[in-house]
Amino acid sequence: MWQKIALLAVSCMLVAGCTAGPGKKTENTKSTLKVLFNDESWFYQQYGDLFTMKNGENIEFQVVSTQGLYNNEEGKSYQEAFNELIDKEKPDVLMLDTSNFEKYVADGKLVELDTYIEKDKFKLEGIYPGLIDMLKEIGGNKLYGLSPSFYGNAVFYNKDLFNKYGVDLPHDGMSWQDIIDLARRFPTEGDEKTRVYGYGDNYPTSMDSLVSMISSSEGLMYVKPDTMKVTVDTDSWKRVFQLAIDAEKSGVIYNPDGDGFTGGTMEDYYQSQPFLMGRAAMTVGYPYMLQNMKDAKERLKDYKPFEIGIVSGQVDPSDPTSTYNANLSEIFAINATSPNKDAAWEFIKFINGEDYARVKSRSGGDLMTRMGFKKDYEGQSLDPFYALKPKASKIYDNMEKLPDNFYGEYNSILSRELGLVKDNKKTMDEALKTVQAEAQTALDKGLKDKEANKGKEGTSNDSASSDDDTSISVNKAGE
Repeated sequence: MWQKIALLAVSCMLVAGCTAGPGKKTENTKSTLKVLFNDESWFYQQYGDLFTMKNGENIEFQVVSTQGLYNNEEGKSYQEAFNELIDKEKPDVLMLDTSNFEKYVADGKLVELDTYIEKDKFKLEGIYPGLIDMLKEIGGNKLYGLSPSFYGNAVFYNKDLFNKYGVDLPHDGMSWQDIIDLARRFPTEGDEKTRVYGYGDNYPTSMDSLVSMISSSEGLMYVKPDTMKVTVDTDSWKRVFQLAIDAEKSGVIYNPDGDGFTGGTMEDYYQSQPFLMGRAAMTVGYPYMLQNMKDAKERLKDYKPFEIGIVSGQVDPSDPTSTYNANLSEIFAINATSPNKDAAWEFIKFINGEDYARVKSRSGGDLMTRMGFKKDYEGQSLDPFYALKPKASKIYDNMEKLPDNFYGEYNSILSRELGLVKDNKKTMDEALKTVQAEAQTALDKGLKDKEANKGKEGTSNDSASSDDDTSISVNKAGE
């Protein structure tokens, strides 16, 4: 009897396909996980290598790159090219921004993660709470994606300058009105290269730039994409335009002649940064600014360090506990058509887990959505970056529907009219009526031409989708 069992065991090891039990193969099988990401090498550097160290025996990656979608040969819009790439390559894991994420949730193209989270007892506790709320709100109270990091800014201030000029220190929940009101309390005398500014960015801040920053912090849009109607002749926009004009007139905003730093030595670069050099009382910045300050201190012989403070902002005055400035560009979700849903979840679970956050918190300046592992950066607490509840901005939604040249036409009309208001040649009400009428005419004509040219030539809308178009802003519904 025992001899037969032993013989059977030996035979089992020699015969291919013999199993150790029902459905259990002795040989390991690897799953190939197709991941949509912007760049293959960057994917492995950020995520793939760490995951492979722990799970490399079971899962390997095939990266579907999104590079080249903006400048595709067919002249399609980014969104069209993006959708076609997914339909063609069928990646298991999708990397989405908030706009794409919302579209894909609404179209039923993503897998609900709640079942996986409950089954694996995956801890959502410790992840930026407002961020989870925002993702669930997009998903109709269900979770369809997770993001391991986010981009968020805050208000940096120079404590030494505030103390020198006897100005009250900034506070959490700063609106642009608060920032500019404080900036006005600083002197405006002196040469533009040596004087102090109440507010200064890393580049000259024009009136147009101020309009962009203020309106985006309040979630305002200049066109309603569902109706294709220009919506700038409102009380909300009037207040934003007037605030920007008054700020520029006051002379407290860093806006010298020229385009700022356009090339040169590292010393030239640092000298072009007024806040970095201790000549601006406030700025809005990201955590990497703290690293820039450290580098400047080490590189510049005569650098004068100063005490820095950080508070949360910039908020919508009507909702001072929330922010539109916490942005997600890497929401990872599972394609509803994926045959590898379990493997896809293992990847998403890992990069949003504690082990990944613990390792990544030791390098780089990214803000991790899982809190508690990276509490400070260069000695400064990162709490202000987590103090506000993030809200999904709608200002870029459906921008591909706009005519290619409309943004430029709108901006030209707006700049001309605001200039007339600034020079006291028009009232704000008169200017906004002109902007509303002329911009609507340009939009209607552009839409008509676009429809007429459909199928005849490319309809790329990169100008409405690029990162440079931060001044695109649209009116909240009902205002």
